[in-house]
Amino acid sequence: MFELTSYLGLFLAAFGAATLLPMQSEAVLVGMLLSDRYVISTLLAVAIVGNVLGSVLNWVLGRCVERFRHKRWFPVSEAKLAKAQQSYLRYGHWSLLLSWVPIIGDPLTVVAGVMREPFWRFLLIVTLAKGMRYLVLAAVALGWT
Repeated sequence: MFELTSYLGLFLAAFGAATLLPMQSEAVLVGMLLSDRYVISTLLAVAIVGNVLGSVLNWVLGRCVERFRHKRWFPVSEAKLAKAQQSYLRYGHWSLLLSWVPIIGDPLTVVAGVMREPFWRFLLIVTLAKGMRYLVLAAVALGWT
């Protein structure tokens, strides 16, 4: 039972870290990797799935949020939203390879939703980027390099 709740905690940390919430999942994953109490491939799969699903939530929010852009309470100014859209148009879907980067990655996944990035391409690129980040993190933490 303890093991299941630990994996759930990792999933929630990875999911939350991929949203606009100020959370981190790397420390949780590294701690669990170094404990030698868990299956490495399961830890990586849970972290990747949680983090990608958090980004999917951002993409869905981006798809829905644009209809509210003219509301007074909207958290992003019209100019900032337009600038983000222009940047996305300039760099295209390959900019999603930076979806793992702190501070810029989460808003980037929201903008991809606003820009109507096809879901299949979004999912493929984000999974690749976030998966590679966790694999590199595990390799460094476990001394595979």
